[in-house]
Amino acid sequence: MTVRSIAFAMLVSLATSTSAFTQSVPSDGSVLPFPPSPMQGMAKPRLQDSTMAWPVAPQRLPKDAPNILIVLLDDVGFGVSEAFGGEVHTPTLDRLAKEGISFTDFNTTSICSPTRASLLTGRNHTRVGSGTIAERAVAFDGYTGVIPKTAATVAEVLKDYGYHTSAFGKWHNTPAIETTAIGPKDHWPNAYGFEYFYGFLGGETSQWEPRLTENFNAVEPPNDPKYHLTEDLVGKALNWLDEYRAFDPDKPFMMYWAPGGVHGPHHVAQEWADKYKGKFNDGWDAYRERVYKRQLDMGIIPPGTKLTERDPTMASWDSIPSEQRPFQERLMEVFAGFVEHTDTQVGRLLDGMKQRGLSDNTLVFYIFGDNGSSAEGQQGSISELLAQNNIPNTLQQQLDALNKIGGLDALGTPRTDNMYHAGWAWAGGTPFKGTKLLGAYFGGTRNPMVVSWPGHIKHDGKMREQFHHVVDIAPTIYDVLKIKPPKVVSGFDQIPIDGTSLAYTFASADAKGEKKMQFFDNNGSRGLYLDGWFAGTFGPFIPWDTPGSAKRLANWDSANDKWELYDLKSDFSQANDLAAKDPKKLEQMKAKFLEVAKANQDFPIGAGNWLRLHPQDRVKSPYEKWTFSQNTRRMPEFAAPGVGRESTNVKISAEFGDNANGVLYAVGGAGGGLSVYVEDGHLVYEYNMMIIENYKAKTDKIDAGKHEIEIATSIPKPGGAGEVVIKVDGKEAARTTVARTVPAAFTATESFDVGADLGSPVSEDYAEKRPFAFNGTIEEMHVTLSR
Repeated sequence: MTVRSIAFAMLVSLATSTSAFTQSVPSDGSVLPFPPSPMQGMAKPRLQDSTMAWPVAPQRLPKDAPNILIVLLDDVGFGVSEAFGGEVHTPTLDRLAKEGISFTDFNTTSICSPTRASLLTGRNHTRVGSGTIAERAVAFDGYTGVIPKTAATVAEVLKDYGYHTSAFGKWHNTPAIETTAIGPKDHWPNAYGFEYFYGFLGGETSQWEPRLTENFNAVEPPNDPKYHLTEDLVGKALNWLDEYRAFDPDKPFMMYWAPGGVHGPHHVAQEWADKYKGKFNDGWDAYRERVYKRQLDMGIIPPGTKLTERDPTMASWDSIPSEQRPFQERLMEVFAGFVEHTDTQVGRLLDGMKQRGLSDNTLVFYIFGDNGSSAEGQQGSISELLAQNNIPNTLQQQLDALNKIGGLDALGTPRTDNMYHAGWAWAGGTPFKGTKLLGAYFGGTRNPMVVSWPGHIKHDGKMREQFHHVVDIAPTIYDVLKIKPPKVVSGFDQIPIDGTSLAYTFASADAKGEKKMQFFDNNGSRGLYLDGWFAGTFGPFIPWDTPGSAKRLANWDSANDKWELYDLKSDFSQANDLAAKDPKKLEQMKAKFLEVAKANQDFPIGAGNWLRLHPQDRVKSPYEKWTFSQNTRRMPEFAAPGVGRESTNVKISAEFGDNANGVLYAVGGAGGGLSVYVEDGHLVYEYNMMIIENYKAKTDKIDAGKHEIEIATSIPKPGGAGEVVIKVDGKEAARTTVARTVPAAFTATESFDVGADLGSPVSEDYAEKRPFAFNGTIEEMHVTLSR
């Protein structure tokens, strides 16, 4: 038999056996063993007599399964939006609240990465390795920054059931050293069930010059002065919907849309901030009084709710000197404009869905914040990572630096990484105590949520007051779709779901709450909700006083923490501490917390603070030597050599032209960074110490031709002074002393680049010429850690 005849015989066999196989597929989609060959006991059939049919795709979803849209804003508290009694215009949240139902007892984890991990998996944050943000991950089980494959995301499950899935905006659930071009990429969004991703992988980014990723590839935004990331995210989301509908319109979609708004830096065009000019001139204390009264009038908070008092460690508005008030007022105006702008973009997204005929069967979860408003701006800041790095500074230093780059008009622009005063964050949590980073108080964990599903959820004007948590979203989706959480996903046995479906509230505002317990812990600020009671303790870290927290942390013993006790059935705002009146109940709650914390891999308590005490243990590259080319770009700061943070030796072989210009290498951005660049033939070393300080060294003009550049930096300890010596062709050409350095990181997502400064420019000197690519040739660059 010839090869050709053998191939033809195999084709005939395949065709006939395919037919038999198709007939053996049961209606439930399971697969039976392959049947005996139909050739047995039969005459050899002709191809012309054969039939073929593809297996029928199993239907695992209910008929008319809804599209699902999850919108998650960032760092915005309970008392911000007009829809929940605040003073910031949020037309989209208000619109959805009037169409659907509003939740006033919905909670988050009090910090970014943990909330997102719980939302996507339906498990408690520490049980999925997310006890703190990805950049602060440490080697304790609940704090590794890695969501395990044993806790499949809702996107993974829905994709397997027939949904098309996408994610846009902030991710923040990938280990910081795994966000490089070579990965590994098995902890990126696409590996967690999202077929398409467009956004940024880290905790924050410039809204004007974001560090973007599309699926597995780094991409650059357009160099357009009108560009804004949130607007871009709407456009990309609608484009994805058009593609999905063109190729596979019969399947439903799930979209996770989580913009950078309104996390710091607070970046928005001036016209949005100007809408609020003068509206906050009487300060945060007065704001809280007004919002509290409005919340009572609107029925957002129950009658009899008390307005909690300002923490004694937080500044009152009256204590702010009159000459500093315009700065504090403008910071809040920028924030409010950023909130309204972000909410308006959510409206654009929903309008686009409506125009495409997708609104009538789309279940929308609009979660107004992944935690409470952020106090990380401390006393008001033009460079928010000053707090993350625990760098002491005065407000006058910041004002002096701001005046050099444009004054108040520079706030909200690419030139600053501004964040408002912690007092505004506290006001944004009205009527509660606390802010973001506090797991013990609802000011850190209570966020508005609105759910809309036309034709299925009827607006009845009643608030849903049942206690729920972000961990409940995934099981709610499974409940709506009548999906049992799978026991095995992609070969991995799954850990149990922790959340409780809240779908029972859709039809009845008065339904008895079904969630009995929820634990909270962030940076040692922790608590337990148990059937209407809440016990918690503040913890060692004061979000609005990072420098002041250092002493508390150094001497902290979790066993000595003072706990508080609240009966939430009569005390919505945690205003009446019953610890002294009911010590027995408190001890029961504390004991239960330890039991639950152990089961959730929360030990050691306070592990999220580890890097504040041991910055040298930060997640970083294991290498001590690197060789780079002129094309090395977008290397995340956490994976890059620690130039500017550690003792290093940099050697560059480069060819200069006449009057050479451009960046040799840079890390960080306008909010803080290090850049070595050439300006009209002069080599310049510039250390941007979070805007408030700037150190430079400049050489004589370097002639055209090949040259060896060496930059030796000595930084004996994290955050200590740095001695910098620059040599050209073996001879010292310049030197400088950097009085203090950045111990942890300049930024969250800016990168280390060779031959250019991508993203936010480190130096004001070439900001208008970004990325200021070097016009010579870098033949090779070597970096060695000096330890």
